[in-house]
Amino acid sequence: MNKSTSFAYKIIEFLVRLFYHKMEVCGQENLPDGPYIAAGNHSQMNGPIACELYFPGRHYIWCISQMMDRRLVPAYAYKDFWSLKPKYIRWFYRILSYLIAPLSECVFTNADTIPVYKDKRVFETIDLSVRHLEEGAGVIIFPEDYAEHNNIVHTFQHGFVSVAKRYYAKTGERIPFVPIYVCPALKKLVIGKPVYYDPDHPAREEQERICNELMDAISELAYALPKHRVVPYPNISRKEYPENTRTGQKL
Repeated sequence: MNKSTSFAYKIIEFLVRLFYHKMEVCGQENLPDGPYIAAGNHSQMNGPIACELYFPGRHYIWCISQMMDRRLVPAYAYKDFWSLKPKYIRWFYRILSYLIAPLSECVFTNADTIPVYKDKRVFETIDLSVRHLEEGAGVIIFPEDYAEHNNIVHTFQHGFVSVAKRYYAKTGERIPFVPIYVCPALKKLVIGKPVYYDPDHPAREEQERICNELMDAISELAYALPKHRVVPYPNISRKEYPENTRTGQKL
């Protein structure tokens, strides 16, 4: 049964659709017919927003649980979004982190999200993800961390690959992992060819293989596009955004 959404969320969604640029979806033919796990570059807030609004088909997006609880939003939002801002302006973002708390809770508890826990409740995240996959839906994840992989993506955290292991144990089916490149500069969502989970590999080796292949695939999707600024995971100055060349020069 579909969950009901609040009137406030419907207004917020309408306004975001009105003011956020429309994204062209490229490579839709690469999406599997059945369930999948898609992994993309976070592109700050562009990844979740663009995929919520424009990614095709039924899907659920992983969302860190702290952003779904107004009491926890300020500390998490400031640290994750704005802690790298220049010192002279950080006071403003500390205040902003409190102002967005009720908005964040409203958006992320009403959108089609899966709460991501970093404690023993992580099994709830995995089980809910598997349940949605069994229903035929897609699961979208933005697994970047702060360590830089190259000029396109930051290093992927490996934990999300555990969903594939759990899904295989329950269904006997190998889930496809689909790479996504989010490109705000060109207003594109680019979908690449899937990478399939292999249950015959040791778990840690498979996590590393899947992550490396996805990061490389996303990078190749970016390199194939016309020259543009890459919006990185960290919220840094636009002057520091790299370009999508293999040399990774700054624009």
